[in-house]
Amino acid sequence: CERGIYLFHNTKLRKLYFLSQSEDTQQQIIRETFHLVSKRDENVCNFLEGGLLIGGSDNKLIYRHYATLYFVFLCGFLRNELGILDLIQVFVETLDKCFENVCELDLIFHVDKVHNILAEMVMGGMVLETNMNEIVTQIDAQNKLEKSEAGLAGAPARAVSAVKNMNLPEIPRNINIGDISIKVPNLPTFK
Repeated sequence: CERGIYLFHNTKLRKLYFLSQSEDTQQQIIRETFHLVSKRDENVCNFLEGGLLIGGSDNKLIYRHYATLYFVFLCGFLRNELGILDLIQVFVETLDKCFENVCELDLIFHVDKVHNILAEMVMGGMVLETNMNEIVTQIDAQNKLEKSEAGLAGAPARAVSAVKNMNLPEIPRNINIGDISIKVPNLPTFK
């Protein structure tokens, strides 16, 4: 997975993950990869030698076709094809579990979540994790953190609202906390 991971619809191209190629080179690689993979018969093996832009015989495309989607991993020649096919299977099953019956729209509208799942599995071209339950646990932890941070983002507005709704008979002019005395300047009213 040193070069890229792609997601193709039968008629559309979509890049999921790339390592350090220019945008023009990436687009050319995507087109070439799509052409090589989408034209293959269903009854042939799921890996083939890379095209000219991809590095020819030094690289290989390993893919799985699910309904209308192709999941394609572009790897170096020394990678184990069956291991990568298994990795693709784990990726798809994890997507299915995280999205509860994944569909193409989930992948389009939640590309950040797809990237998070992929980042739990592969980073810098190296496979990090293939245990689906561990990946789902980490993604659930990320989702909980995001929800708690969303709550914190609204905290300043809630604090201002709470101060505005306080019914103080008068604004305190001096605040004493232990040895510290704070003189409060004249402030405009909150209402």
